[in-house]
Amino acid sequence: MASSEYTRGEMKIDAQSKMYSGFMKASMWGAIILLIAVGYMVFTLSVGMNWLIALILCAGAGIAIGVGMGFGGAWIATIIGLAGLALIVQLLITLFSMAM
Repeated sequence: MASSEYTRGEMKIDAQSKMYSGFMKASMWGAIILLIAVGYMVFTLSVGMNWLIALILCAGAGIAIGVGMGFGGAWIATIIGLAGLALIVQLLITLFSMAM
């Protein structure tokens, strides 16, 4: 009974290979971004490093890792965008803490 309900996969091998490589690349991106974020949190919260110095170190390390792994220009743009977002958030935190 179970064998009659089985449907053999119809995905082509090249499409399956591209899907697998895309999934692996997205997993590498996510893991490295998580590593950079945890590093930034450790530097600022545990070590007590200035947030701007920690941001520059983590962004520089992220760009170096991405270039070393061959991620290309999209990786560099992503790291610069995330660093810009972190800069805006930290500046807002500084402004609101000065207002109180």
